[in-house]
Amino acid sequence: MDLGLKDRVYVLTGASRGLGNATARELAADGARVVISGRDEKSAQAAAAELGEGAVGIAVDNADPTTGDRLIAAARERFGRFDGILISVGGPPPGSAAENNDSQWRAAFESVFLGAVRLARTAAAELSDGGVIGFVLSSSVHEPVPGLTISNGLRPGLAGFAKSLSLEVAPRGIRVVGLLPARIDTDRVRELDALSGDDAAARARHSARIPLGRYGTPQEFGKAAAFLLSPAASYLTGVMLPVDGGARHSF
Repeated sequence: MDLGLKDRVYVLTGASRGLGNATARELAADGARVVISGRDEKSAQAAAAELGEGAVGIAVDNADPTTGDRLIAAARERFGRFDGILISVGGPPPGSAAENNDSQWRAAFESVFLGAVRLARTAAAELSDGGVIGFVLSSSVHEPVPGLTISNGLRPGLAGFAKSLSLEVAPRGIRVVGLLPARIDTDRVRELDALSGDDAAARARHSARIPLGRYGTPQEFGKAAAFLLSPAASYLTGVMLPVDGGARHSF
């Protein structure tokens, strides 16, 4: 199936590793050009170098109000166009409602929530017909994840913002989509499993609750994200796609 990605240009934040990086790999494999961002310059540039001449890595902080403009300018300067963005950030610190303090909430709000809102607004102003804005969110959009109170508080709000934005930009031919990963085998999920004190037991316990019986791979997530960002998904907007092996039991 031709996804129509050849020579299209995407910005992917938080893509020096994890789910953003997995998506960048799938986009590049189908002929897209990508601008990868991360907080660490060496990591971002190394991730881009692995993808070849069709990728560039830039160090930025999603909480910085200038980040969106910088990334889009880099896409146009390096590749001559800008077709879409995938907004992904590292997960906020774990903890219960009693454990997470005000400073943790403020920092997470600035990067995870407000930073994502700014990036999406900036992208929406710069995109034209056929453009797409994607959000990497979480299964916590629909059901709180124990021990991730800050994520549980912020991700549903971002999903609501994404839905509102999708209605506003649809008349201009711009799509807005979200992906809701659950237990995908990333460094972040392995770190969360380790918090239990027995990561192998935690993995077995979580796997048993997933109908497909296993964690997803980053590549599986990346393929789903690449499709949603591609012209092949041109009639999909305002949707939140669970990438969870069937773990969400509702329709």
